Amino acid sequence: MTTHDKLHPLRPLLKNWIWEHGRIGTRYLDCTDGEIKFDEGKKSRPAIQEAGLARFLRAAQLGKPDEAGTLAEVQRAVLDCVELGLFSAYQLTAQQALARYAQEPMFEDEIRAAVVDDIRRIYMGMREQLALYDFSVLYGLPAPLLISEAPFIDWRVRASPALPFVSLPLGPYCLLVGAPSGRSSRAGPVVWKSAAAMGPLKDHNRQIAEHARSWLVATSDEQLASVQGRFAEVRSPKPEGAGT
Repeated sequence: MTTHDKLHPLRPLLKNWIWEHGRIGTRYLDCTDGEIKFDEGKKSRPAIQEAGLARFLRAAQLGKPDEAGTLAEVQRAVLDCVELGLFSAYQLTAQQALARYAQEPMFEDEIRAAVVDDIRRIYMGMREQLALYDFSVLYGLPAPLLISEAPFIDWRVRASPALPFVSLPLGPYCLLVGAPSGRSSRAGPVVWKSAAAMGPLKDHNRQIAEHARSWLVATSDEQLASVQGRFAEVRSPKPEGAGT
């Protein structure tokens, strides 16, 4: 994971996945080679500048809403989480656009500008929508969640049938969920809910695993091993000429 630090605006969230596995750090599945690896705790602890975000994420993981900060601080932290989620969501799109424009007779600054325009066109409308969503923090979940380099899930397009939600895992046992509010002005207060089940979002871990491209983080090797088969072809590529 440390080789993918450029993808780590998610470091604040990943702090909630730091556990003691004989050593302190995170267990992750490297999607590029299908191997389960260990990231040292000292490299996983982010230097969080926004104290409000750190306090909110810790309160969500511990299931202690009273320790999350004021209503305004919590709303700000949720917006920060949404920004992190959106940023992670468009990284693959940006990389694909960069590769596409690199094939064109364009200067580097023109390529960068074209990529930015593409991303803005795709995601600006979504950001405006999410600014008016009602958000809930589900905490005390019964089973640990996975997180990947792109953990933001838009259930409106991912699920079949579509569900009117977006979500972002905040920790192994807490999930941020947004739903349309119907309001045309400012969003309402963040709601905290103790959740004994995932309900309609029960496929969260499957969605995370299916769309991971760089890494998956979990609380145990067993949880990673359960999805490792998805990356079997990466671990054991066919010999050259096989199948021909």
